[in-house]
Amino acid sequence: MDLKTTLTHDKIELPNNFFQNIQKYKEHLFKWNKIHNLTGAKSEQTINEFIYDAVFPVSFLPKVDSLLDIGTGAGFPGMILAFALPHTEVTLVEPLTKRASFLQFVKADLGLDNVQVVKKRVEEMQPKVFDLITSRAVTDTKMLLRLSKNFRDAHSKLLFYKGEKVFDEIETDIDIKHKIIETKNRHYLLLGEEL
Repeated sequence: MDLKTTLTHDKIELPNNFFQNIQKYKEHLFKWNKIHNLTGAKSEQTINEFIYDAVFPVSFLPKVDSLLDIGTGAGFPGMILAFALPHTEVTLVEPLTKRASFLQFVKADLGLDNVQVVKKRVEEMQPKVFDLITSRAVTDTKMLLRLSKNFRDAHSKLLFYKGEKVFDEIETDIDIKHKIIETKNRHYLLLGEEL
Protein backbone atom coordinates (compact mmCIF):
# COMPACT_ATOMS: atom_id res chain seq x y z
CA MET A 1 0.00 0.00 0.00
CA ASP A 2 1.34 3.40 -0.97
CA LEU A 3 0.01 5.39 1.96
CA LYS A 4 0.26 8.86 0.42
CA THR A 5 -1.45 7.82 -2.82
CA THR A 6 -4.24 6.00 -1.00
CA LEU A 7 -4.96 8.85 1.42
CA THR A 8 -4.85 11.42 -1.40
CA HIS A 9 -7.17 9.24 -3.48
CA ASP A 10 -9.63 9.02 -0.56
CA LYS A 11 -9.56 12.85 -0.30
CA ILE A 12 -8.70 12.78 3.39
CA GLU A 13 -7.62 16.31 4.36
CA LEU A 14 -4.34 16.22 6.24
CA PRO A 15 -1.90 18.90 7.42
CA ASN A 16 1.17 19.65 5.28
CA ASN A 17 3.59 17.98 7.71
CA PHE A 18 1.53 14.78 8.12
CA PHE A 19 3.63 12.57 5.85
CA GLN A 20 6.88 13.99 7.20
CA ASN A 21 5.74 13.11 10.75
CA ILE A 22 4.59 9.68 9.61
CA GLN A 23 7.99 8.98 8.05
CA LYS A 24 9.84 9.91 11.27
CA TYR A 25 7.33 7.96 13.36
CA LYS A 26 7.85 4.83 11.24
CA GLU A 27 11.65 5.14 11.50
CA HIS A 28 11.41 5.36 15.32
CA LEU A 29 8.86 2.54 15.48
CA PHE A 30 11.04 0.13 13.50
CA LYS A 31 14.09 0.93 15.70
CA TRP A 32 12.23 0.64 19.00
CA ASN A 33 10.26 -2.41 17.88
CA LYS A 34 13.44 -4.43 17.38
CA ILE A 35 14.37 -3.96 21.03
CA HIS A 36 11.05 -3.47 22.84
CA ASN A 37 8.53 -5.36 20.69
CA LEU A 38 5.97 -2.53 20.83
CA THR A 39 3.69 -4.00 18.17
CA GLY A 40 3.27 -7.26 16.28
CA ALA A 41 3.31 -5.28 13.03
CA LYS A 42 6.81 -5.72 11.66
CA SER A 43 6.59 -4.89 7.94
CA GLU A 44 6.22 -1.46 6.37
CA GLN A 45 3.16 -2.73 4.52
CA THR A 46 1.42 -3.69 7.79
CA ILE A 47 2.41 -0.44 9.49
CA ASN A 48 1.05 1.54 6.51
CA GLU A 49 -2.23 -0.38 6.79
CA PHE A 50 -2.39 0.41 10.52
CA ILE A 51 -1.74 4.11 9.79
CA TYR A 52 -4.40 4.23 7.10
CA ASP A 53 -6.79 2.43 9.41
CA ALA A 54 -6.07 4.96 12.18
CA VAL A 55 -6.44 8.09 10.05
CA PHE A 56 -9.40 7.13 7.84
CA PRO A 57 -11.99 8.46 10.36
CA VAL A 58 -10.71 12.00 9.73
CA SER A 59 -12.87 11.72 6.60
CA PHE A 60 -16.10 11.54 8.64
CA LEU A 61 -15.36 12.87 12.15
CA PRO A 62 -16.68 16.25 13.29
CA LYS A 63 -14.12 18.83 14.39
CA VAL A 64 -13.11 18.20 18.01
CA ASP A 65 -11.02 20.20 20.46
CA SER A 66 -10.04 17.29 22.71
CA LEU A 67 -9.47 13.59 22.18
CA LEU A 68 -8.74 10.74 24.60
CA ASP A 69 -7.27 7.53 23.20
CA ILE A 70 -7.63 4.56 25.56
CA GLY A 71 -4.81 2.02 25.32
CA THR A 72 -2.75 3.72 22.62
CA GLY A 73 -0.11 0.98 22.44
CA ALA A 74 2.52 1.91 19.85
CA GLY A 75 0.40 4.85 18.67
CA PHE A 76 -2.66 3.42 16.92
CA PRO A 77 -4.91 5.28 16.54
CA GLY A 78 -4.10 8.13 18.95
CA MET A 79 -0.66 9.25 17.82
CA ILE A 80 -1.63 9.03 14.15
CA LEU A 81 -4.76 11.09 14.83
CA ALA A 82 -2.57 13.64 16.64
CA PHE A 83 -0.52 14.05 13.44
CA ALA A 84 -3.72 14.47 11.41
CA LEU A 85 -5.47 16.83 13.87
CA PRO A 86 -2.83 19.34 15.00
CA HIS A 87 -5.46 21.68 16.52
CA THR A 88 -6.93 18.94 18.71
CA GLU A 89 -5.54 18.32 22.21
CA VAL A 90 -4.80 14.57 22.18
CA THR A 91 -4.34 12.57 25.40
CA LEU A 92 -2.76 9.14 24.90
CA VAL A 93 -3.35 6.71 27.76
CA GLU A 94 -1.00 3.74 27.84
CA PRO A 95 -0.16 1.78 31.01
CA LEU A 96 2.87 -0.16 29.68
CA THR A 97 6.14 1.67 30.38
CA LYS A 98 7.95 0.75 27.15
CA ARG A 99 5.02 1.90 24.99
CA ALA A 100 4.42 5.08 27.00
CA SER A 101 8.16 5.86 26.77
CA PHE A 102 8.04 5.40 23.00
CA LEU A 103 5.03 7.72 22.69
CA GLN A 104 6.78 10.32 24.88
CA PHE A 105 9.92 10.06 22.72
CA VAL A 106 7.92 10.58 19.50
CA LYS A 107 6.09 13.54 21.06
CA ALA A 108 9.41 15.16 22.04
CA ASP A 109 11.26 14.35 18.81
CA LEU A 110 8.49 15.69 16.57
CA GLY A 111 7.68 18.65 18.83
CA LEU A 112 4.01 17.73 19.20
CA ASP A 113 2.49 20.42 21.41
CA ASN A 114 -0.98 18.90 21.06
CA VAL A 115 -0.05 15.54 22.65
CA GLN A 116 -0.06 14.47 26.28
CA VAL A 117 1.08 10.95 27.22
CA VAL A 118 -0.40 9.47 30.41
CA LYS A 119 1.31 6.31 31.69
CA LYS A 120 -1.66 4.86 33.57
CA ARG A 121 -4.63 2.63 33.17
CA VAL A 122 -7.58 4.80 32.15
CA GLU A 123 -9.39 3.79 35.37
CA GLU A 124 -6.65 5.57 37.37
CA MET A 125 -7.08 8.93 35.62
CA GLN A 126 -8.87 11.91 37.13
CA PRO A 127 -12.30 12.46 35.52
CA LYS A 128 -12.28 14.98 32.68
CA VAL A 129 -14.64 15.43 29.73
CA PHE A 130 -13.32 14.97 26.19
CA ASP A 131 -15.05 15.73 22.88
CA LEU A 132 -13.97 12.42 21.37
CA ILE A 133 -12.86 9.13 22.91
CA THR A 134 -11.16 6.55 20.72
CA SER A 135 -9.90 3.02 21.25
CA ARG A 136 -8.59 0.20 19.09
CA ALA A 137 -8.19 -3.47 20.03
CA VAL A 138 -8.49 -2.88 23.79
CA THR A 139 -11.72 -4.62 24.87
CA ASP A 140 -15.37 -5.03 23.91
CA THR A 141 -17.76 -2.12 23.43
CA LYS A 142 -19.61 -2.59 26.72
CA MET A 143 -16.38 -2.47 28.70
CA LEU A 144 -15.15 0.57 26.71
CA LEU A 145 -18.38 2.38 27.56
CA ARG A 146 -17.73 1.59 31.24
CA LEU A 147 -14.06 2.67 31.06
CA SER A 148 -14.96 5.94 29.33
CA LYS A 149 -17.88 7.02 31.53
CA ASN A 150 -15.80 9.49 33.60
CA PHE A 151 -14.48 11.15 30.44
CA ARG A 152 -17.61 11.98 28.48
CA ASP A 153 -20.84 13.91 28.67
CA ALA A 154 -23.95 14.06 26.48
CA HIS A 155 -22.00 15.90 23.75
CA SER A 156 -19.00 13.54 23.59
CA LYS A 157 -18.51 11.15 20.69
CA LEU A 158 -16.91 7.74 20.93
CA LEU A 159 -15.08 6.05 18.08
CA PHE A 160 -14.14 2.42 18.52
CA TYR A 161 -12.06 0.63 15.90
CA LYS A 162 -13.65 -2.79 15.49
CA GLY A 163 -13.79 -5.90 13.35
CA GLU A 164 -16.86 -7.80 12.20
CA LYS A 165 -17.73 -8.76 15.80
CA VAL A 166 -19.00 -5.22 16.25
CA PHE A 167 -22.42 -6.36 15.02
CA ASP A 168 -22.63 -8.89 17.88
CA GLU A 169 -21.45 -6.29 20.38
CA ILE A 170 -24.08 -3.72 19.49
CA GLU A 171 -26.93 -6.23 19.56
CA THR A 172 -26.55 -6.25 23.32
CA ASP A 173 -28.14 -3.39 25.22
CA ILE A 174 -26.16 -0.37 24.07
CA ASP A 175 -28.41 2.60 24.73
CA ILE A 176 -26.40 5.27 22.92
CA LYS A 177 -27.13 6.29 19.34
CA HIS A 178 -24.57 4.75 17.06
CA LYS A 179 -23.63 4.05 13.49
CA ILE A 180 -21.13 1.71 11.89
CA ILE A 181 -18.86 2.92 9.12
CA GLU A 182 -17.62 -0.10 7.19
CA THR A 183 -14.46 -0.33 5.14
CA LYS A 184 -12.85 -3.39 3.62
CA ASN A 185 -10.67 -4.22 6.64
CA ARG A 186 -12.25 -2.26 9.47
CA HIS A 187 -15.58 -1.39 11.05
CA TYR A 188 -15.69 1.94 12.86
CA LEU A 189 -18.30 2.21 15.60
CA LEU A 190 -19.23 5.84 16.16
CA LEU A 191 -21.37 6.50 19.23
CA GLY A 192 -22.94 9.66 20.63
CA GLU A 193 -26.35 11.08 21.37
CA GLU A 194 -26.01 13.79 18.72
CA LEU A 195 -25.24 11.63 15.69
